[in-house]
Amino acid sequence: MSEEKELSLIAKELNEANDDIDTSLRPQKLADYIGQEEIKKALNISILAAKKRNETIDHVLFFGPPGLGKTTLANCVANEMETNIKLTNGSSLVRTGDLAAILSSLNPGDCLFIDEIHRMPITVQEVLYGAMEDFSLSIIVGKGSDARTLSIPLPPFTLIGATTDAGGLSAPLRDRFGILLQLRYYSPNELLSIIMRTSQALHYPITLDAAYQVALRGRGTPRIANRLFRRVRDYATYQGKDVIDLEAAYSAMSFLAIDDLGLDETDRRILECLIYRYNGKPVGLNALASAIGASVDNVSDVYEPYLVQIGLINRTPKGRVATKKAYEHLNIPVPENLKEGIE
Repeated sequence: MSEEKELSLIAKELNEANDDIDTSLRPQKLADYIGQEEIKKALNISILAAKKRNETIDHVLFFGPPGLGKTTLANCVANEMETNIKLTNGSSLVRTGDLAAILSSLNPGDCLFIDEIHRMPITVQEVLYGAMEDFSLSIIVGKGSDARTLSIPLPPFTLIGATTDAGGLSAPLRDRFGILLQLRYYSPNELLSIIMRTSQALHYPITLDAAYQVALRGRGTPRIANRLFRRVRDYATYQGKDVIDLEAAYSAMSFLAIDDLGLDETDRRILECLIYRYNGKPVGLNALASAIGASVDNVSDVYEPYLVQIGLINRTPKGRVATKKAYEHLNIPVPENLKEGIE
């Protein structure tokens, strides 16, 4: 199917669904959530089964790159279960008492969402073992020979964890999640639907072809696609336009230095560093981050996954290397070893 026919079909679907769209930026129900179809099916089954048995849904772990909608899915689960949700972040739970205070405040059926759950210290993660399995909270009171364990019963609840690094969780904690779901990058057409929804929510029209160009540069990530839409909207407003057309989209992307693969200046610095500074040889993550003046977490969590996913970087046992596609994208002569298919 040609791109024009595919866009026409999408436009028809969007127009037919126009009257039913909830124009809030963050969907409240799974039916309104765009993309991640297999995950939505799995959640729907678990939610319907739990409601039929009048139980809480099993503990859920969402994992995958940042910006794919893990927090939104957690809110959708709570709304579908018709219960409250409490939100916190793993990096803020540095002491066992921090987590204990939140757990003891839960009401029956509540959902507790912990974003970046892998950032909790192991000692804090251990508090969750009994809480998740037996709905009981074990606290050590006193020190030395006077220390004793106090067990506090908890109401049934659902823990929803989100992480960009599932391997950072202790194995016992990871195994206590009954539902493990990996979020994957979105297709351009899925991002197109999200951008059109955002356009409606923000009351700033965008043409379908302009929205598609934004979607192509959205790096498969709704958060980035929506951020690009806002920047394009700013540029169109600056130009005095009431509608974002294709010309405004192209002009804005050029001004923002975002190319047709969605790469920005930091992405290109990473690739150029691998190619020029290290002469195409494997580079460790710490050395790469230091060379471009970025944090290791920023490179590993934000930039590298997408560059690997679209085939511009390969991870090897010795380090990161730029691929033949990276040289071609940057219009740099391809080394002989890559021409011959040797990485």
